[in-house]
Amino acid sequence: MLVVTTDELPGYHVHAVLGEVVISLARTRNAFAEGVKSLRGGAYDPKAPQHLLRWRTEAVAELGRAARRRGANAVLGMRFDHRDTGTLWLELCAYGTAVVVTKAVPQVP
Repeated sequence: MLVVTTDELPGYHVHAVLGEVVISLARTRNAFAEGVKSLRGGAYDPKAPQHLLRWRTEAVAELGRAARRRGANAVLGMRFDHRDTGTLWLELCAYGTAVVVTKAVPQVP
């Protein structure tokens, strides 16, 4: 599954636009939800780079699965958004346009 932030995919032809795909993941700000190992390492920071990177990677994978369920083989214009939803939760949202693409065949003059 190709998931890109660009609106076009060089070297590919878009054959069908299947519509917007959106996923939303809730992640806890609670240190206990991360398990005992986080307690040994001191304070738990839910916005630490390693957590955000892992959560964004999970969001992209889930977005790809959502697009595949719609019959797509690519997502164009992928974006992220996140927000605090109370004192214990963070919402991470990923969205884009599900499309069907094929690799372009070079034109020989």
